[in-house]
Amino acid sequence: MSSINMFGTNSSNRGAFLEATREAREERAAERRRDEAAVKVQAAVRGWLLRCSLHKQIREKFDELLGVEQGSFDQPPSLPPALDVFVEVTRFIKIFRLDKDNKRFEIFTRYLLASMDSENMKLNYVACGMNKELTLQWIQHMKDILIIACKLLESLQAEVSSENRLISLYLRLLLTFTATNTWRIVRMQNFEPLRPALNKLTENIMGDLVYRGLYTTLNHVLVRGLCRGKAALRGPAITTIVTLALRPLVAAQYSDKLLSLITIHILSVPALIHHLVSLASEALQMFHINELFERVVEFVQTEQNLRIIFNTLEGSYALCLLANLVHLAYEERNDALPKLAFPKFNFVVKRLLEKCAEYVTTKQSSLTQWHPVLGWFSRPLDQHLNESLALVKSQLQLLWSGCIIKVMLSSLCNLVADHEMQSHEPNSITGMTNSSTASAFSNIGSIAPSVLLKKALEHKLSSSGTVGSLRAGGLRYGSFRKLGSPAVSTVAMVCSMYHTAITTLSQLRMDILTGLCYKSDMVPQLWQVLLSLGTSCGLKSFLDLLSVSTKATAPEFHLLMLFCDSTTHLVTVLDDLEMYEQQKPFTLADYSAMASFLNMFTYKIIQNGLVDLSSFTHFTKLSNHPLFVSAHTLLMLLYKRNSRRSYVPDTHWLIKEVRVSTFMTDLEHGKKTAQVLMQKMPHIIPHRERVLLFRKHVNNEKAVIGPTDAACATPHSTLITIHRSRLVEDGYRQLASLSPQSLKGMIRVRFINEQGLDEAGIDQDGVFKEFLEETLKRVFHPSLNLFRLTSEERLYPSPTSSMTENHLQLFEFTGRMLGKAVYEGIVVDCPFASFFLSQVLGEQQSALYSSIDELPSLDPELYKSMTYIKHYDGDVSDLDLTFSYDEDYLGQIITHELRPGGKAVPVTNDNKIVYIHLMAHFKMHTQIRDQTKAFIRGFRSIINPEWLSLFSVPEFQRLISGDNVAVDLKDLRENTLYYGGFHDKHRVVCWLWDILERDFKEEERALFLKFVTSCSKPPLLGFTHLEPPFSIRCVEVGDDEDTGDTIGSVIRGFFAIRKRDPVNRLPTSSTCFNLLKLPNYQRKSTLREKLRYAITSNTGFELS
Repeated sequence: MSSINMFGTNSSNRGAFLEATREAREERAAERRRDEAAVKVQAAVRGWLLRCSLHKQIREKFDELLGVEQGSFDQPPSLPPALDVFVEVTRFIKIFRLDKDNKRFEIFTRYLLASMDSENMKLNYVACGMNKELTLQWIQHMKDILIIACKLLESLQAEVSSENRLISLYLRLLLTFTATNTWRIVRMQNFEPLRPALNKLTENIMGDLVYRGLYTTLNHVLVRGLCRGKAALRGPAITTIVTLALRPLVAAQYSDKLLSLITIHILSVPALIHHLVSLASEALQMFHINELFERVVEFVQTEQNLRIIFNTLEGSYALCLLANLVHLAYEERNDALPKLAFPKFNFVVKRLLEKCAEYVTTKQSSLTQWHPVLGWFSRPLDQHLNESLALVKSQLQLLWSGCIIKVMLSSLCNLVADHEMQSHEPNSITGMTNSSTASAFSNIGSIAPSVLLKKALEHKLSSSGTVGSLRAGGLRYGSFRKLGSPAVSTVAMVCSMYHTAITTLSQLRMDILTGLCYKSDMVPQLWQVLLSLGTSCGLKSFLDLLSVSTKATAPEFHLLMLFCDSTTHLVTVLDDLEMYEQQKPFTLADYSAMASFLNMFTYKIIQNGLVDLSSFTHFTKLSNHPLFVSAHTLLMLLYKRNSRRSYVPDTHWLIKEVRVSTFMTDLEHGKKTAQVLMQKMPHIIPHRERVLLFRKHVNNEKAVIGPTDAACATPHSTLITIHRSRLVEDGYRQLASLSPQSLKGMIRVRFINEQGLDEAGIDQDGVFKEFLEETLKRVFHPSLNLFRLTSEERLYPSPTSSMTENHLQLFEFTGRMLGKAVYEGIVVDCPFASFFLSQVLGEQQSALYSSIDELPSLDPELYKSMTYIKHYDGDVSDLDLTFSYDEDYLGQIITHELRPGGKAVPVTNDNKIVYIHLMAHFKMHTQIRDQTKAFIRGFRSIINPEWLSLFSVPEFQRLISGDNVAVDLKDLRENTLYYGGFHDKHRVVCWLWDILERDFKEEERALFLKFVTSCSKPPLLGFTHLEPPFSIRCVEVGDDEDTGDTIGSVIRGFFAIRKRDPVNRLPTSSTCFNLLKLPNYQRKSTLREKLRYAITSNTGFELS
């Protein structure tokens, strides 16, 4: 046991000993590490202290040598020896810190510039570089100095006056040592042999500067100094920067590398050329001397170089580059631009626009910013861009200035002139375009005439057996051009560029179109080009090309779209004097031809399935096909203009190849093509068929609702009681609360006469028709002040209707009642002003709606006044007009401002167009906005707006008031019912029809129709559709004794029992039943006399 304990104790002691040994070893190692660390820290501190001391000594020696304040080195004695400075500054540069030594560097820079003006070799700093032992060191020394100057330039703010001066100082330093032309020593005769060597030396320094970011520095200075509310850089500084930018370019003999740098860093500075024009004309002249515009365009127009630029420049700065190039083109409009316009400059502009378009989105999101030129933009805008975009926009506007359009579209002018000249030579052949154009096509494959066009047309020609294909010369069919000929393709390319500008620069769209329309003859000239393509404006060629290129991206389509968009813009603002009287810029024959082409073109696009109809509904647009949108928009503008004042007959809009019966069958079966055609181009179908379709829509809805004419007594019908003396009040009280669904159903009316007794009604339909007609007659009467009459006796809402209690509710009720009349096919004689009907149809929501076009339908005299102002040759401000309108309201003059603060805004020549449109809008919209909204709300609660899209404004009026044609007596006679013993061969009946046909004038026939139906116009679909049917009753008793179609009245009427001629009785009518009550006259002359008196007295029931 003792031995075990002994061994156990020894083992324990041994472990403790080892542990103690290990700990001691670790402690010694830690001590060594602490000692080593202390040594290192001490060494670092001593080194730092030594360096601080050394730096301090260097700075002290620098200060001792050059001074600590901004001294004057103007006098040679004040300059220290150059070699001494070189030695000290070489040391100083190595310890230079931007935050501590910028003042010393400023002092050194001033010394350096002063020394360069010295002819004393000991004082001139360049002399150090001439020392063979120091040359390499001096060159590197100068490179380091200039790099420091660049860094300082990037840190300075030009808007601070003191820093602005430093910018000029360091720019001058860079300018001095990148060329020898300012070195005084070089101008000394004995140094002349050294000039080439010194030039090489500066080129070496300049090359290093470029490599180490000179252009980035210059870009930084320009952007921070110019892109602000007011430019902070002065003209000399800008000129210096331009000089510095051009020197490496010239030295490198305009290499692609340097052209790339100057394009990316200098020409992308927002509004640079604008500032050169206004602040540094000398710099602009340097651009001209070095042919920078030509060289940059030549450089950028190659696809590889474009990719380099696109990969470097963000979208907004690509836009700034485009703006500067456009401004340069404007400055070179008489020199370089005519040579470069097509195809090179045209191509560059188009590609830069396409680059910008890559960042444009169609809607707002969390990732987009609003761009005042491009719309919603997927890249953020920095502060400098925001402050410069107004100037950038003004630069871009030069692209559609008169002088640039003239140069860019010179090929269009030549093409039109050539066509006019050759139109006198019917057997001639289209000439070749000039050699420069031909070579341009071969050089720039990406913008050559459309290959798709060639394929499409050659396929069609070969399949039809026609000899020839598209060749360079462009042979004409007879005297017409081919769509793909070089001359036409050249024009198409330029049009494609402007079309791209319109789509990309979305916020400048109206400005671009205005420039193209009013600063050039482009629109009429493009029309001449289209006419030169054939009798139907190259319709077949366009369709053939579209069948191959369904996206319509070929330049030829851009030509057509540009023409459509520009013409739409132009025609929208043309007044009647310009369009119909002066016929500028198009004749009415031109509009006719234009309408024919567009009508057939848009029809064929849909009919041939050249647009995707799969997702089309009535509420969506074919916006995914811009070509269709452009052509259709212009087509509908021309159609609506013709509807307001015709320049072609109604049949002009029909498509002859459309078989109406087949079309209507397709429509009934839900065929998509027929549906889209009816929704987009209803006018291609005869008006009668569209009215039938409208009635079909109504009948289908009635079938769904339930009650029909035969079920008038069903519990689904509504019975209302109306006092004759309170017609409108009772009708409004009982019907206004009804749902639209109930109002569309059967309404039965029980009249209470003035004695408080029920009136007997023959049938419910007739009584309701009378109620409807009498109600509308009263609400439309001016005495109620809900509606007013124009000078042409047309109805429109009264601006002062608020004087009537509940006037808006009454307007809604009136809209519902008129809607009910149209719904039931009841024709009412209510002629509305066309401007009001166009609002009911919703046309005012169209971007093409023009208030001034509709103004004649409200106030022809005001329209004449507005037209006078528009065409006033002198200074409109002499007329003392302001943007306000004075109205006499109940003897009190109330001034309405047409725009905020309008009373203080004078009308001038610049804003007169805006004034007349605002005036028209105020009179026709603003004044009656609430009334119109209420009326439309009521009307559309009964009539589906989709159904109304079938009709134009005049057609809508005809739907309300009947057909505006002569009374068809034959049709009326064939659809007449007879009562009381009368029949079609009865003597009195024969006399009646003979008198109407032979003795009555057309006006009297209209009066007769109004006498018996309350409307002077026949139903749209003829008298077959008159409800109730027209009928004639023989009356042998007084009206108060007439109990209807009794056996006695029939016998007396048929056998003419009463032999005495009822000469004291007049014909009467019940317009609610379309019934003529005719006494059994014994003489034809008596009938003629009494009937004429009755219809001209505008009376009915009350005469007997």
